[in-house]
Amino acid sequence: MLSFKGFAAKDLCDPHLAPSRRTFLRVGGCGMLGLSLPQLMQLQNASAGEVLGGGPGWGKAKSIIMVYLQGGPSHLDLWDPKENVPDNVKSQFSPISTKIPGIKFTENLPQLSQLNDRFTMIRSMSYTPNGLFNHTAAIYQMMTGYTTDKVSPSGQLEPPSPKDFPNFGSNIVKMQPVDEPMLPFVMLPRPLQESNVVGKGGTAGFLGKSYDPYTLYPDGDDLDMSKMNRIKIDDLKLRPEVFSVRLKRRAQLRNLLNAQMPEINKAVESFELDEYYDRALSLIVSGRAREAFDLASEPDDLRDKYGRNTFGQSCLLARRLVDAGTRVVEVIWPKVANSDNHSWDHHSGLSKRMKEQSAPMLDAGLSTLIEDLDDRGMLEDTLVVAVGEFGRSPQRGVSTSGNNNSDDGRDHWPYCYTAVMAGAGTKRGYVHGKSDKTASAPLENPVHPAELLATIYHSFGIHPETIVYNHLNQPRELVKAQALTALLS
Repeated sequence: MLSFKGFAAKDLCDPHLAPSRRTFLRVGGCGMLGLSLPQLMQLQNASAGEVLGGGPGWGKAKSIIMVYLQGGPSHLDLWDPKENVPDNVKSQFSPISTKIPGIKFTENLPQLSQLNDRFTMIRSMSYTPNGLFNHTAAIYQMMTGYTTDKVSPSGQLEPPSPKDFPNFGSNIVKMQPVDEPMLPFVMLPRPLQESNVVGKGGTAGFLGKSYDPYTLYPDGDDLDMSKMNRIKIDDLKLRPEVFSVRLKRRAQLRNLLNAQMPEINKAVESFELDEYYDRALSLIVSGRAREAFDLASEPDDLRDKYGRNTFGQSCLLARRLVDAGTRVVEVIWPKVANSDNHSWDHHSGLSKRMKEQSAPMLDAGLSTLIEDLDDRGMLEDTLVVAVGEFGRSPQRGVSTSGNNNSDDGRDHWPYCYTAVMAGAGTKRGYVHGKSDKTASAPLENPVHPAELLATIYHSFGIHPETIVYNHLNQPRELVKAQALTALLS
């Protein structure tokens, strides 16, 4: 049985009628003003039709590529190096100039340093953690905008639950369904994961499984290119014995049967299964999604430029998916936290692992993605966000999370780190916020992860405080934050 995620089986709320938190609270307080029930209902109807939003960057994004650098990259060793600081704070990598005067990166990002006039940097990402400084709690917050409970003493959490808040991508594709026969939301090349907690913050949660991402998790290691060549897209293929004409004929037969069985047809319509079926059918017959996965059709020199590794080819695939009509693509860094090799979780061996493994992959893949989108004119309406769940501690060899750290390692640090945004009305060559002398805390304009998500929603023309309803039919905001319009133009 085929299952296609991203198409509704049950509508929890009409996004076009869902009021924002501001409207919701205003209407909810009308009883204290002595309004009658008819007057209250009239005001509710008027408020439901109210359009909130507007301003810089409003509604400019048609798609988003989230490059999620899971593990917590060290901002001091990439985007925000500090000079004239103690040796155990100073990066072991040399600072280099960038296209923006006065802004320096480390030698680890030579390509991005010559491209930062095309994107915005937020050097003041910051929050106080809820519970321990563990990856999973921070991932959940970054992906949903909400903090989670049930953080155990070991730092682990319960697995994904239907009660969870939805991943931001699930909210977007619910409120703005794709109008092409294309996968609406794709996550690759692996799930969000820390140790044995897999997928927390990466599902549609209380929106229902129909808004879960379509997942592409092929086997293989970070540098095993056969991994990307073995992506399984069987769900998107017609069996050889089933031609598209036969499949369409079956759909017509189903419609005929429905017409002869009003009661059954009524039941089908009540669950919106007709729309679900038709979209899934169109997806298979069109072949649009299947063609998007054909990386071999890209020029070899472009594939080389992205990087012949899982991360680089995932970035290229993300561009192809967006070009084909996918609304949301999340590229998850291809190594889990607390792992060796190419992970950003550099508790030890930072100088070697950053220089030889993580940074070259990031520099080539992200810079080429931004440049490629820009050169094709796709950056006009494609939002690119690159961020991790936190940064790394200013002092090397110091424990902030209970982990052991060598003299050549940095621990988790949520109080200050860096994010990158590009496209869809985001300012070019702009640096927002500033860290203090040791990159320990924001010196100005701190930005909470919820504000970053609010800015993403705003870019899609979705008010961040739009009300949705959870598994108990209780009203909840998409995110309790306002968009950072200072980042947008």
